[in-house]
Amino acid sequence: MRTVHNLPYETKEEPVTVPLPDGTRLSARVWRPVCSDAEPLPAVLEYIPYRQRDLTAVRDSIHHPYLAGHGYCCVRVDLRGTGDSDGVLGDEYLEQEQRDAEDVLEWLAAQPWCDGSTGMMGISWGAFAALQVAARRPESLRAIVIASFTDDRYADDMHYMGGTLLSDNLAEAGTMFAYSTCPPDPAVVGDRWRRMWQERLGKSEPWVLEWLRHQRRDDYWRHAAVCEDYQAVRCPVLASSGWADGYSNAVTRLLANLDVPRKGLIGPWSHKFPHLGEPGPAIGYLQEVVRWWDHWLKGVDNGVMDGPVLSTWMQDSVPPSTSYEQRPGRWVIEPEWPSPYVTEVTHPLSRYRIHPPRKRAEAPSQPEPGSALTVRSPLSVGQFAGKWASYNAPPDLPYDQREEDGGSLVFETEPLTERVEILGSPSAELELSVSEPVGQVAARLSDVAPDGSATRVTYGLLNLTHHGGTDDPELLEPGRRYRATVQLNGVAQAFPPGHRIRLSLSTSYWPLAWPPPKPVLLSVHESSSTLTLPVRTPHEDGEAPRDLFGEPEGAPPLATTTLEPPEERWDVKRDLIGYHQELEIVKDRGLEHLDHIGLDVGRRAYERYTAVADDFTSVAGESAWTMTFRRPGWETQTVTRTVLTCTEGTFHVHATLDAYEDGNRVFSRTWNEAVPRDCL
Repeated sequence: MRTVHNLPYETKEEPVTVPLPDGTRLSARVWRPVCSDAEPLPAVLEYIPYRQRDLTAVRDSIHHPYLAGHGYCCVRVDLRGTGDSDGVLGDEYLEQEQRDAEDVLEWLAAQPWCDGSTGMMGISWGAFAALQVAARRPESLRAIVIASFTDDRYADDMHYMGGTLLSDNLAEAGTMFAYSTCPPDPAVVGDRWRRMWQERLGKSEPWVLEWLRHQRRDDYWRHAAVCEDYQAVRCPVLASSGWADGYSNAVTRLLANLDVPRKGLIGPWSHKFPHLGEPGPAIGYLQEVVRWWDHWLKGVDNGVMDGPVLSTWMQDSVPPSTSYEQRPGRWVIEPEWPSPYVTEVTHPLSRYRIHPPRKRAEAPSQPEPGSALTVRSPLSVGQFAGKWASYNAPPDLPYDQREEDGGSLVFETEPLTERVEILGSPSAELELSVSEPVGQVAARLSDVAPDGSATRVTYGLLNLTHHGGTDDPELLEPGRRYRATVQLNGVAQAFPPGHRIRLSLSTSYWPLAWPPPKPVLLSVHESSSTLTLPVRTPHEDGEAPRDLFGEPEGAPPLATTTLEPPEERWDVKRDLIGYHQELEIVKDRGLEHLDHIGLDVGRRAYERYTAVADDFTSVAGESAWTMTFRRPGWETQTVTRTVLTCTEGTFHVHATLDAYEDGNRVFSRTWNEAVPRDCL
């Protein structure tokens, strides 16, 4: 990224406190042009719970001063109960959170340095907040810019996929258990910091409990899910994401369903802003954001809505790897979405090559109508699946799928005679039967090279009790035939000549997805099952210039000093005596000194997922965090741990929270709670 020192506007930075109508005070930071003292300018809000003064300070220093230097009053606000803000944060996307956001926007619009127009921007939680608040139509909000988000809180977030419980449900709950119990800084709030901290500690709950209490789509998930009413959003939307991210689907859904000015951008990135995008290439995203704000907040006629509605990185074939510095490919553009140049092509599975070859009752072109292929996957299928959402630290992309395919039912094409490009969401429609009342299917699409290596392109999950919908799942009747559609995540991928396209089906995908109560024998009737691919036809108007986006730019990041080095590990272990298997993940940021406030910050996350043989009730997940804040005369630490186990009928949550001041434990609490499994 190119660091830009000389920006069009001279800026200043200042901490502020935003008062809310109920007396709550929210901690915030403002970067704005000096001239806004006399000439009010539009304000841009980023609204998240991740502590603007310390934990996101370096990241914030790259984009907010850059945007302020182009004529905007940029404001980073910590949610109620986080950072140095008053109160307690009890869950994500609550009604209170959104009302607070509306109050913050009203306060911003009334500031003497703001001209009354506001925008919202952010990635992940910040993008959720912007989209959800946009659906509430606050008076001053003119446009939003969002990255790595979803419009469907139940079906397309880190909680559940296709009605299947994701392990990231536990991991993200562990993250927020840690972040929501951190203390405010006495350098900001003074002597009341200890009382504020004790209130947070005393009122905190492991969020995973609430998320497990809602295992089907209900009003809990419908709240703040924009997919319930796309027409509620009435302001322009610039939306982006990455193909390596868990949030790869919502950009195209917004393009298809919103009827406001909108643009979509999808690169090869993991869960990162596009100007910091990994895998590369990163792009000049902030320049695009400035153009967006200039048009929609300042009324500049700069042609920002000219050109394609969707720009995306068409990924070329790569060998399997858990990380990539760069993804080869090219930018392609679509004038509208859905694109007239993308056609759904359906392939009967009976015409695919079974790998490895299995005996059929008839010739491959005409299998016996009643015949079926069967699979019962071991729990080891999924250990090389990577994370639901790649954060690229540590390397967490899926590895070579050949080990996974050994416990799967595999269909693949003959070697391709010409290049095939897909853009969108593949799907597998299966006629199937199962041996148990609860079962799942994981469907994986892979690019198989001539040497046999298999790179996962995309995947999807379906809890088969949800085959008729996510509102009212029902137990399955063993042996009965059902039709079920497994929707795979969206992707842009090119398959070169000589490669094969492979569809792999498994009945478990642990630990990415929590397995069903018992092993399931799945029977797939291939004569009436299909794979549908969104095949893109290259077209003259769809080839973007190589310089479609400029070089990544940003303001100079804040200075930090590493006191203790970070540690990153991703270990798969198997014990062939006791048949114990384990995935262990360490994400330790080390200890970092923030030079601008003289504060040492440490963050260590630990995840562990285990199972024994093929005992589906032996699976267990653990998420543990240690958060450290210290300066001379003040040192605090919170240690959180959440463990999720199960029986055939129940989930069990064991959680602990310990807080320390100057090495002495000042708070401790333990939770042991059970939540019934609901068709899961």
